[in-house]
Amino acid sequence: MLARMEDISPQEGQRRVQAGALLVDVREPNEFEEVHADGATLIPLSEFEARFAELPKDRELVMICRSGARSARAGEYLQAQGYAQVVNLAGGTLAWVNEGLPTATGPEVRQ
Repeated sequence: MLARMEDISPQEGQRRVQAGALLVDVREPNEFEEVHADGATLIPLSEFEARFAELPKDRELVMICRSGARSARAGEYLQAQGYAQVVNLAGGTLAWVNEGLPTATGPEVRQ
């Protein structure tokens, strides 16, 4: 049995990202373009099983979606694949925006 994934607040999520965690948005591209947490990496849930291996296992992953449900599913999937450092951003992008944390619009910019 896997340990239950930790839910963290938007402020804690931002703090962890600033400390080096990767913010992973699992919403669909049209949702992401409307608004997303600044710095988030998009891997839509519809493509997640095919693309999860793009994510580093040696970095904490902060999962985010619209409200927290899809990101929790994606995070649990990652834990089942052996990812140890996965947390879920409670309340998702809605909570991030409501807290006034940095956001961006438009398609993902790949590094």
